[in-house]
Amino acid sequence: MRAVPHSRGSFIEFTSSPSFYVSVVAKRAIISMANATTPLLANDRREVDPDSDTLNDPEEDALQGQSRATQTGRSWHMRLRESLLFAWALLATAGVLVLAVWASHQQQTSFDKPSGKRNLIFMVSDGMGPASLSLTRSFRQYTEGLEYGDTLTLDKHFWGSSRTRSSSSLVTDSAAGATAFSCGKKSYNGAISMLPDSTPCGTVLEAAKKAGYKTGLVVTTDITDATPACFASHVDVRSQNDDIAVQEVGNGTLGRMVDLMFGGGRCRFLPNGAEGGCREDGIDVVEMAKNEYGWNYMDDRAAFDEFWEGKKEVPLPMLGLFADTDIPFELDRRNMNDVYPSLSEMAKTALRALEKATEGSDQGFFLMIEGSRIDHAGHGNDPAAQVREVLEYDKAFKAVLDFLEESDTPGVLVATSDHETGGLSVSRQVHAEYPQYLWYPAVLANASSSSEYLAHRLHGHIAQVSNNSVDKLKKYINDELVTPGLGIHDASDEELTSLASYPEQAQYLFANMISIRAQIGWSTHGHSAVDVNIYSSGGPGTEAIRGNVENTDVGKYLRDYLNVDVDAITKELNEKTISKRNLGMIGYEIDGDISDISAQAEDHWVAHEKLEGTRRKP
Repeated sequence: MRAVPHSRGSFIEFTSSPSFYVSVVAKRAIISMANATTPLLANDRREVDPDSDTLNDPEEDALQGQSRATQTGRSWHMRLRESLLFAWALLATAGVLVLAVWASHQQQTSFDKPSGKRNLIFMVSDGMGPASLSLTRSFRQYTEGLEYGDTLTLDKHFWGSSRTRSSSSLVTDSAAGATAFSCGKKSYNGAISMLPDSTPCGTVLEAAKKAGYKTGLVVTTDITDATPACFASHVDVRSQNDDIAVQEVGNGTLGRMVDLMFGGGRCRFLPNGAEGGCREDGIDVVEMAKNEYGWNYMDDRAAFDEFWEGKKEVPLPMLGLFADTDIPFELDRRNMNDVYPSLSEMAKTALRALEKATEGSDQGFFLMIEGSRIDHAGHGNDPAAQVREVLEYDKAFKAVLDFLEESDTPGVLVATSDHETGGLSVSRQVHAEYPQYLWYPAVLANASSSSEYLAHRLHGHIAQVSNNSVDKLKKYINDELVTPGLGIHDASDEELTSLASYPEQAQYLFANMISIRAQIGWSTHGHSAVDVNIYSSGGPGTEAIRGNVENTDVGKYLRDYLNVDVDAITKELNEKTISKRNLGMIGYEIDGDISDISAQAEDHWVAHEKLEGTRRKP
């Protein structure tokens, strides 16, 4: 071993051992890495600063006993090797990242389908957006004297959020929203389990029934309304209620698919001309259901109570229609409890009936429960009605959780909304001055009747009294409706004059009197495009609907959890349908492009208001 002089008077030990070469390369690598601006593949033929400690090429040649030509050749091969190694490392890193992203996506969107008997309850809070939860939570805390940390049952099971647009609009309607849930497909506004090409899509309820599950629908609106209709019928537009009714009881392409139906809409099942009937034809769907499809039937609270109170077991199939049109708002229904069952009561009865019916079966049941009239309160911009609807929905949600906890059969609860209604804002600037940061739940607490109910009473009074001067009508409105019904004691003369002069606008005027005093804001009497919340009990595969997802992802999860083949139902529907524009008994043809149907059809809320005006009695 000998010392070789180095620049600036230093010495480097030279040895014939191969480890020397490694030591020099390592030192060079350390020097190179220490310089943050040095490229990964620096050029070997570089100029060297005379003040630098870095070895120049001749020095390296002398130290390693190599000629200049030899070193040049080695550098070319080393550079090639370094380039290949870098490319390999880059590709390997990219591959690992891709695999990680794929694995994460798979974990969120797929799961091992459960085996064995199981139940699935799907709840829909029609028209309920995030603001409705804030409104109701604060209202409950105020009225029950609770701490701010005391939340709704729904709050404790928040799971994610859903994007709601349809195939035809950024703002969906209930029909397209429910089609996303039932079929797992996007479609146009107004579509009842029909696709944009005017072909039917199979639903999770139909697939479940074909697979041996028991099935049920529980709602507080007309049972032929968009949400329940999308699970058990197929028509081009939601206004085909007469056709929907006959399909729901079994007169459709697939036969009877539902085992239990509770809700309103009795007039859709009774022939035109019969007492209580509102069909456009003479078909008695109740008789058809009983005689041709084996349905049991009840239409009042007394009959329901025999099952609700456990005096009898519910025989399936069971059709329970408890109102001519919609079951009244919970705010009003509680004053007519002897006439109408509540959502939670119907839900509990349905759960018990379906569990009993599947006791000896290898398959469980699928039940859809809808808090339907949250949407109607939003359309009417009535916050007092809406908070009571959400509270009752929350009560039904808890009843389902309790059922799952007590049941011996595994099950999952998934709940979401089809859209938000009303553009609700839990605050309102009512003066030109800088806005106040508050709202008043006490105003909603003081109301004992909905604006809808008070409007019907006003219309009934006007129809019965021949001499309705404005002054007399204003006194009646204030003394009999506003003060006792809304709990408002400071109605202005302008407000009373508007109600007396424009009684056809009474529902909106009553609702505004409540909203403005409570400082609750609304942006529309229609729907909005806001994302809506998803709630769940948790369970196998529910990670697939965590976070922010499409509404169709919710529909896909429902079929995956039940492990049913919805695509096979779609195929069967299309094969059996002779005319894809005539799926029911009556048929319904629409001229023009299918994409224009939602624009051609009358708005569902306008149609609802017309029907309510002719059917509901105060």
